[in-house]
Amino acid sequence: VSQAAIGKMVAPGLLVVVMPVLVGLAFRALGRVEGDMMLGATSMTSYLVCSSMTAMLTAFLLNNGGGAWDNAKKLVESGQHGGKGSPAHKAAVTGDTVGDPCKDTAGPSLHVLMKLTATVTMIVGPLVAVGGR
Repeated sequence: VSQAAIGKMVAPGLLVVVMPVLVGLAFRALGRVEGDMMLGATSMTSYLVCSSMTAMLTAFLLNNGGGAWDNAKKLVESGQHGGKGSPAHKAAVTGDTVGDPCKDTAGPSLHVLMKLTATVTMIVGPLVAVGGR
């Protein structure tokens, strides 16, 4: 893995670690003003649920879309829609080139992202909840 690739992963990694903390602390402060001492903890829980749902839907889209593009290329290569060398085959190869990273890397990597988000939320959540009392 190149240094440039690792460097480009710093910002998304920080975003995953920092956002639950910011949500919890910001809403805890707002909860103190509004009189709801558990607003920070409930907001962090809501953030975790919504980010999990979004990640699952995005992962399903990427995995299924990538698989569909891969299967489309196999269908064209089997002789349908003109077979190899046809314009449909050229389009299917392009689709497969886009679909493979979606299916093989982008979709599954969201699992790691959500595990990290959940871990940070579980660690910081009690601190936000106790600090809110």
